[in-house]
Amino acid sequence: MYSQPRRSYYGRRTQRGCFPGGRLLIAAAVAIFSLISYSGMRQDNPVTGETQHIDITVDQEIALGLQAAPEMAQQFGGVDPDPQAQAMVDEIGNHIVSSSPAGSTEYQYDFHVLGDSRTINAFALPGGQIFITRALMDRLATEGELAGVLGHEVGHVVARHSAEQIAKSQLTQGLTGAVVIASYDPNNPASMRTAQVAMVIGQLVNMKYGRDDELEADFLGVCFIDDAGYNPEELIAVMRVLAQASQGQAPPEFFSTHPNPERRVERIQQAIQSLDQCPGRSPQTSPSGM
Repeated sequence: MYSQPRRSYYGRRTQRGCFPGGRLLIAAAVAIFSLISYSGMRQDNPVTGETQHIDITVDQEIALGLQAAPEMAQQFGGVDPDPQAQAMVDEIGNHIVSSSPAGSTEYQYDFHVLGDSRTINAFALPGGQIFITRALMDRLATEGELAGVLGHEVGHVVARHSAEQIAKSQLTQGLTGAVVIASYDPNNPASMRTAQVAMVIGQLVNMKYGRDDELEADFLGVCFIDDAGYNPEELIAVMRVLAQASQGQAPPEFFSTHPNPERRVERIQQAIQSLDQCPGRSPQTSPSGM
């Protein structure tokens, strides 16, 4: 009669005491490992001067971009058949690269016009693969506006934003995974809500990183098109095109990977007034004399 209650009590203790404690230890180990791994990913960017958390090499970035390029092109209508449009994008894009600090990097810049006539978009893959859809290109009124779009995308490549996102995503997954492990109790269905909230917070954190990257790419885009002899205010005109295209349907900035066009215009104007802070410049070397 004595042994039966003892086994029952021990079983309850194991289920409610040891298991939660074990989950907390595992969660702490996952979180600490994620933070230490992320902190150890440090590389200096020779163009921006920043020390970044990155765990892949330039060669790996180039390989990733080349591998993903065909699939990405296919998603946006494939390569546009107009050779004149492609020649214009090649000429402007390569001029921006050769005229700016982007040309001193190891990246292999390739510019592609995609045949999608409905999706207004431009994007850059790791390593220098840059794309613009025909829908966006047809809305641009001047060569300078096209230069603004391409300069912005070159800025993403030079700033190594894709490589940073890979590292940040690994960190976010590790930390949210730790929260899920620590908070989830299979005997308490309500704990699933805590796990879901942790995952949503992780997604929002990565969105914020995306918005910061867009603003940095805008700054670098201003610098690079100014280096190439274009009026950097052309990038403001691009923001107006994007604002008109949204037609009031854009989500709130906090839930978007891109800042609102109005905020981007403000930051671009600030960048134009601070061209002496561009990579490779001093106050005496601004091409536009500003």
